[in-house]
Amino acid sequence: KPQEQAQRRRGDLGDDGPDLQDFISGDLSEKSKWAEYRGTLRREKGERLRLPPWLKTEIPIGKNYNRLKNTLRGLNLHTVCEEARCPNIGECWGGGEYSTATATIMLMGDTCTRGCRFCSVKTARQPPPLDPDEPSNTAEAIAAWGLDYVVLTSVDRDDIADGGAEHFAKTVSVLKERSPQILIECLTPDFRGDLAAVEKIALSGLDVYAHNVETVRELQRHVRDPRANFDQSLSVLKHAKKVKPTLLCKTSIMLGLGESDQQILNTLTELRDAGVDCLTLGQYMQPTKRHLKVEEYVTPEKFAYWEKVGNDMGFIYTASGPLVRSSYKAGEFFLKNLLKEKKAEAP
Repeated sequence: KPQEQAQRRRGDLGDDGPDLQDFISGDLSEKSKWAEYRGTLRREKGERLRLPPWLKTEIPIGKNYNRLKNTLRGLNLHTVCEEARCPNIGECWGGGEYSTATATIMLMGDTCTRGCRFCSVKTARQPPPLDPDEPSNTAEAIAAWGLDYVVLTSVDRDDIADGGAEHFAKTVSVLKERSPQILIECLTPDFRGDLAAVEKIALSGLDVYAHNVETVRELQRHVRDPRANFDQSLSVLKHAKKVKPTLLCKTSIMLGLGESDQQILNTLTELRDAGVDCLTLGQYMQPTKRHLKVEEYVTPEKFAYWEKVGNDMGFIYTASGPLVRSSYKAGEFFLKNLLKEKKAEAP
C-alpha cells in the first residue's frame, strides 16, 4: 500500500488522476500558508505539476448532505457531483447562506458519443437506448429530495435524431408540474448546432439555460471533440436567449490548459456580446493520465482578478475560483440575483 501510494503521488500508475484524498486538507490547506508555497505552477515539457495547497479542501458533511446521499442509494439516478468526485459536493448539497440545496443530475445514461480530451466520461458510438421512464422517475426522485434548485445535464447523444432534446424538455415539464416552486437549470450539449433542439429546451419551462464553451476560442480543437467548436456553442447560447429573452444564459470555462490572459479576455468579451448572463471559471484538473495535462495551476488571486473583470463587463454573476465547477452553488447565485432584482424593482 505505501509503495502504491508513493507511485500514485509520482504519477507512475496508469490511469490515475488526482485522488479524492488529494482534495482533503492537511495543514497546507490553511490560507495563511498559501503565500509560502514555492512549488512550480506552470508545466515544463515532460513534467507533471504537483497539486498546490489551495486545491486541497475539507469536504463539509452535514445533515442535508447525508439525507441526499442516502436517498440517492435507492434511486437509479446519476449525479455528476458524485461521479466527478466534486470537491464542492458538501457545500452544494448542504445549502449555504440561503440554505439552497443544489444537485446536478445526469440524464440519458453515463456513456457519451464524443471524446473530449479533458473529460473521463465513457464513450461509445452507440450507447444504450434512452429510458422512457427517466423523466418521470427523475421528477419523482427530485420531489422526494426536496431540492430548491436542480441542474439537469447529460452526455452528448449524437446517435439520437434530436440529440435527446425532447427527453430533456419532457423531464423539465414533468418536474415543474410536480414541483412548481423548484428552479431548474439545464446544462445542455450543443446538439450539433441544431437550433430547433435548443428551442425545444429553451421553451420547456426551465429557468437557466447553460451550455459550456469549456475553453478559449484558440484551444477548442485541442481540448474538445472535433464535432464541437466555439461558434457552434455561441450559437446555442444566443438562440436560447433569442427565443426566450427572460432566460438566464450561462457558460463555463476551465483555466490552466495553456490559454493566455488576452485569449481569456477576448473570450469573455465574445460571451458578453452574445448575451451570456452568468459565467463560471475554474481550474482544469487532469482526470486520468490519458487526458490533457494541466499546463498551469492558476492562483486564487488570479481567479479573483477574473471575477472582477467578469463583473465589470456586466455579467450578472461571475463565479471564479480554483474549485469552482460549472454548477457551483448554482441555486445560491440564482436566488441571490433574484433577490437583488426584486429589491431594485421595489418602489
